Amino acid sequence: MMLDLRTIYVVSAMTCLVLGSVHLAAYSTGRFGRWPAWWGISNLLIGIGSLCVSLRNLVPPFVSLDVGNVVTIAGYLLTFFSVRVFAERPVDKRYCALAIAGVSLPVLLFTVDPATVSARIFYVSIVCCLCDLAILREGAAIHRREKLFSAGLLAWLYAPTAAIFLARSLLAVSGQIAGPGAFGDSVVHGWMGATAVVFFALRSVVIVLMAAERNSGKLIDLAHRDPLTGALNRSGLAQHLPFKRPQSLALLAIDIDNFKQLNDQHGHVVGDDILRLFARVAQSVLRPSDLLSRQGGDEFVAVLKDMADAEAVQAAESIRLAFSFAVGQVPGLAVFPTLSIGVATSRENDFEQLLGKADEALYASKRRGRDRVEASTGEQAA
Repeated sequence: MMLDLRTIYVVSAMTCLVLGSVHLAAYSTGRFGRWPAWWGISNLLIGIGSLCVSLRNLVPPFVSLDVGNVVTIAGYLLTFFSVRVFAERPVDKRYCALAIAGVSLPVLLFTVDPATVSARIFYVSIVCCLCDLAILREGAAIHRREKLFSAGLLAWLYAPTAAIFLARSLLAVSGQIAGPGAFGDSVVHGWMGATAVVFFALRSVVIVLMAAERNSGKLIDLAHRDPLTGALNRSGLAQHLPFKRPQSLALLAIDIDNFKQLNDQHGHVVGDDILRLFARVAQSVLRPSDLLSRQGGDEFVAVLKDMADAEAVQAAESIRLAFSFAVGQVPGLAVFPTLSIGVATSRENDFEQLLGKADEALYASKRRGRDRVEASTGEQAA
C-alpha cells in the first residue's frame, strides 16, 4: 500500500500544532516552570514547517521549501534546548538563537536549484538525526542523575527516529527519494514518515510524564526531610535505611549542648541558624552513602554503613571538631554550643536496639562533661 506523503505531512503538522498549543497552555498555568514554553514553541515551529512543506506545488516555492525547511529545522533544534531547560541546565538564549540560525539557514542553499532536492533532504535529515541523538543523550543523563524512569523512556523514543532520519539521508544520497515531483514515490519513505508521526506524539506525552514523575519525587523528598535543616526526618530515615544489612552498621546519636541557653540568650532565629550550621558541617564530614536525620529539637542521628567501631568513633570526633570550629567563626555568640555524641555499632542487632545503645552512650557523654564522643560498651571512645 502506497502512503501519501502529503497527507502524512499534514497529519504530522496538525499533531505538532495541537501538542504545542497544549504545552503552551500548561506553561500559562505557572505550575511547570519554563520548559513547557520551550517545548511548546518547538512543536509549533515543527508543525508550521511541516504544514508549509505539505503545500509544495500548491504555494510559492519560497513558502513550501525555504520557509518550511528553515522553520522545521529551527523547531527541531529548539527541541534539544527544551530538554536542556527541563534538565535545569543553563541555556543562553543568544547562543540558542545563533545555533538555530547557523544550522537552519544553510538549507536555503539547496532550494535555489530543483536539482538539489536530494542534497536538501540529506542535509535536513542529518540535522534532525543529530538532534535526536543529542536529545537521547540528554534524556539518558536525566535518567542517571534523577532516576526518572520516564527519562529513560524518552531516550529510547528518540533512538528509532534518529535511525529513521539516518535511513532517510541514505535514501537521499542514493537518489531513491529525490526528483522533481512533490514528494517522490518511495514506499519506504512513506512508511518512515507515518512511523515518525507516532513517535512525535509519544515523545510529547512522555515529557509530561517526566514532569509528573519529577514533581512526585520532589513531594516525596519534601515529606521525608526536615524543612529547617534539610536532613531526613524520622519517616525519611526509616525509608532510607538499608533493607539488606550491611557488613557493619554504626549509629551516632548527636545532641547539641547548651542549645536551650543559646535560644534563651540569642533567640530562636540564631538557634535555627546553628541547627542549619550543624547539618551543613555534618554532611560535609559524612560520606555520600551515610544518612543524617533530625529526630527532633536539637537531636540528630547519623547512620554510617559498613564502618568499623574505631572508624565510626573517629567520624564522630571529626564532626564534633568541625562543628566546634564552625561555631567559633559565628560572630557575637555569648553561648557556644558543642556536641555530645554517642556511638554504637553492630552486625546483628536491629535498628531500634542499636539506637538504644547509641542513646545510652550519648547520656554517658552528657554525664561526663559534654563536648565529647562516648562509645557504647565494647567500643573504643575518642
